[in-house]
Amino acid sequence: MSTAENSIEILADDLQQQMLDLGARARAAASLLAKTPAEAKNKALLQAAAAMRVGEGDILAANATDMAAAEQRDLTAALLDRLLLTEDRIEAMAKGLETVAELADPVGDVIADWDRPNGLRITRVRVPLGVIGIIYESRPNVTADAGAICLKSGNAAILRGGSESVHSSRAIHACLLAGLAAAGLPESAIQLLPTTDRAAVGMMLTMPQYIDIIVPRGGRGLIERVQNESRVPVIAHLDGNCHVYVDASADLAMARDISLNAKLRRTGICGASETLLVDRHCAGSYLAPLVKDLLDAGCEVRGDEDTIATDDRVVPATEDDWGTEYLDSIIAVKVVDGVGEAISHIENYGSQHTESIIADDGGVAERFLNEVDSAIVLHNASTQFADGGEFGMGAEIGISTNRLHARGPVGVEQLTSFKYVVYGQGQVRP
Repeated sequence: MSTAENSIEILADDLQQQMLDLGARARAAASLLAKTPAEAKNKALLQAAAAMRVGEGDILAANATDMAAAEQRDLTAALLDRLLLTEDRIEAMAKGLETVAELADPVGDVIADWDRPNGLRITRVRVPLGVIGIIYESRPNVTADAGAICLKSGNAAILRGGSESVHSSRAIHACLLAGLAAAGLPESAIQLLPTTDRAAVGMMLTMPQYIDIIVPRGGRGLIERVQNESRVPVIAHLDGNCHVYVDASADLAMARDISLNAKLRRTGICGASETLLVDRHCAGSYLAPLVKDLLDAGCEVRGDEDTIATDDRVVPATEDDWGTEYLDSIIAVKVVDGVGEAISHIENYGSQHTESIIADDGGVAERFLNEVDSAIVLHNASTQFADGGEFGMGAEIGISTNRLHARGPVGVEQLTSFKYVVYGQGQVRP
């Protein structure tokens, strides 16, 4: 029996105690990591990247096992794409670890400082959050991304991947452990739950004495459960109902390229566009080619009356389609009366995740960027750039639509808080 299989059986005997022990180890590791020099953390990340390249064959074999099981369960093409690992995707994970290692260490960074009239010197300094619990589905690369940015930001990580990616996640986690060992850091700095028992998720949500933040990544069902049941603060987004608005001032060739990429580059990621809005002032010449591009690429288009009139392959949209995150090769298309109606539509149906405007008119673009209340707004760029790596953060563990603490890609800085350090020369308060 393998060590992993044995640990699962032991865990099943007394899940509650095992989870408490795991939490205690994470809390001890977090205390150590808060004081760990950047050089040691960077060494762990670089050695993990090296181990990932050396262990590429093992990771691919593990992923093949997961893929075979997933195909037998008839998972959608989008979910299978999320699960799939290739040589290129493994290399991207390794490079992601190296990129995180190159980032400035946020811990100890002085965010602000000022002097008071009484001579006190006040500084606001970044500190780690502590222990981060990450609960995710399908995408095994989250194992590497989450472990890396938690470590870089001085936090201990407790990772709970989906059952469909269990073998892939274990193979990736083994590389992270190799990196920690090479740097002389405890394995408990990045722990992967050795069980797929869903009861373990419930226990993570009710361990505030050990876990400081929960970050869920997955479908609506998972995130709703976490938000409803967690006694630990949550950083999350519920849906990624993203929009692309094509203004009358847009360059048509640019609009065609962006709308196609935003929807179909990878349909299963949270930054994939789900609704295309087209300005009525250009719909006569723009709408048909935009719709045709999507249909010809194999995307189902669900449209309003104007969109239906452009192509007999268009399916009539229902009211539900405007608020749906498909995560599939399906898109809703609607003609709107300019940027004002586009903003209103996004406000009514959007999830405050990511929206893009395609326009040459700077005034129209600025109105969209200023008035759309989403975590990420883009001008003349694909919504698929909603990604921490693309923002120069090295990696991220999700896109937050929260209004408190973190919003947008959650990277190393977003996994820190701050404390006030005050310097005096004997002052007492009158």
